[in-house]
Amino acid sequence: MSQNLNAKIDQGLSIQNISKQFGDVKALDDVSLNVAQGEFFTLLGPSGCGKTTLLRIIAGLELADAGRIFSGGKEITRLPAIKRQVNTVFQSYALFPHLTIFENVAFGLRSRKFPEDEIRKRVHRRLEMLDLGAMARRHPHQLSGGQKQRVALARALVNEPDVLLLDEPMSALDARLRAQVQEDLRRLQRKLGHTFILVTHDQAEALVCSDRIAVMRQGQVRQCGTPEAVYDNPRDSFVAKFLGAANLIPATRVDGGVDTAFGFLALEKVPPWTTGTVAIRPEWIGIGETQPAVNGIRARVSEIVYRGTSFDLWLEPGPLRVRTSSYRRIDPGRDVWLELAPRELVILEDEAC
Repeated sequence: MSQNLNAKIDQGLSIQNISKQFGDVKALDDVSLNVAQGEFFTLLGPSGCGKTTLLRIIAGLELADAGRIFSGGKEITRLPAIKRQVNTVFQSYALFPHLTIFENVAFGLRSRKFPEDEIRKRVHRRLEMLDLGAMARRHPHQLSGGQKQRVALARALVNEPDVLLLDEPMSALDARLRAQVQEDLRRLQRKLGHTFILVTHDQAEALVCSDRIAVMRQGQVRQCGTPEAVYDNPRDSFVAKFLGAANLIPATRVDGGVDTAFGFLALEKVPPWTTGTVAIRPEWIGIGETQPAVNGIRARVSEIVYRGTSFDLWLEPGPLRVRTSSYRRIDPGRDVWLELAPRELVILEDEAC
């Protein structure tokens, strides 16, 4: 690890052994993470996995039952929310309907008794950065969903926080606008160089926005890494299925590979288990007219689903799912050869599914 990266981690956020329980429900179970300064970090998982609880603990809106949090090398575990260099953008945006856009963005600075000249300068700078300069005199009901989202961002950023927390801020937007805002948010984070921590259940959003992703389930981090690392090499069946579509194939270890319902499959590595699971993404399965030299499966297309840029094919004997480019339509009932290349088969750590 480079000295520069070590320094960024030291100046970033350190979450150490955080646990939180609500009654009989263990929301967080000994969670530890390091978020580097200037990193776009995403907490990804289904509802109830603990990601929002962890975000609220970082913000100081909840207290952990156990564990410690450090920001920039200083402990903030028990520091009140108002004294943390952290701001949060909530799912609902939480804009004041009776205030103009300018006054919404200025609210935090006014509450902290900033001089009027400084308030005007900071607010105008953030509004211009987010293409909201012409809307300063409008009220929230006069804005679109995407514009409201940018106002909420401006209001958080105007306080110049060390860490910006984003709690599912794009979930209320339609699909087209959500895709645009995801890209805008990523560009903004790179431009500012601030630390962003995003909570989402949207896998595509996590892949687009993040430097690193922590996939959570039942109060624990199941895997943490770059989007490419987590997508290409999921640790277990939950991560494989949650971060995109995946074919999970029960397998038994034999010499040179595994035995499966589709026959013998060669692998590049030896599985650590006797009976377990291998996975392959639908888009990684080759499809053709001739039998491959290795790991060929003869199958019949049973169903197709058109997805605009691709087709999903369901095959028999199954269940297997293959994804092909939309220019290559293969009708149901057709027999094809599939290639599950050894380099594309991922050995999962958990038991056979």
